[in-house]
Amino acid sequence: MRAVVQRVSQASVTVEGEVVGAIDGPGLLVLLGVTHDDTPEKAAALAAKIWTLRILHDERSAADEQAPILAISQFTLYADTRKGRRPSWNAAAPAPISEPLYNSFCTALESQGAKVARGIFGAHMNVTLTNDGPVTLILDA
Repeated sequence: MRAVVQRVSQASVTVEGEVVGAIDGPGLLVLLGVTHDDTPEKAAALAAKIWTLRILHDERSAADEQAPILAISQFTLYADTRKGRRPSWNAAAPAPISEPLYNSFCTALESQGAKVARGIFGAHMNVTLTNDGPVTLILDA
């Protein structure tokens, strides 16, 4: 499982012209990629790590601040671009595997008290954000 975590002052995701998820105030935008050997346990561990990462102002975590999180599934995080000019998506898990794990990740965050906004799995999404800092981390589980 791979996550790109950005500290944001606001973020939203739009599908077909409609805002389907948004957060305001200091929070986190998480782009989440799932690979073939990921498990619900890995999803829960990554959620706990992100929830408690001390990357908000004054070394505070989202848990400390009860900061919202916008979570978006993004299979392209597993692109392989080593050969040619067309990325390979072989390392990304197919939807029957990745969608339940994306949902497990979001549920794990919510079970820890996070307010989670979501994109729509598999949809073409337009994501807007204001990166705060900027702070962007890449985490592999």
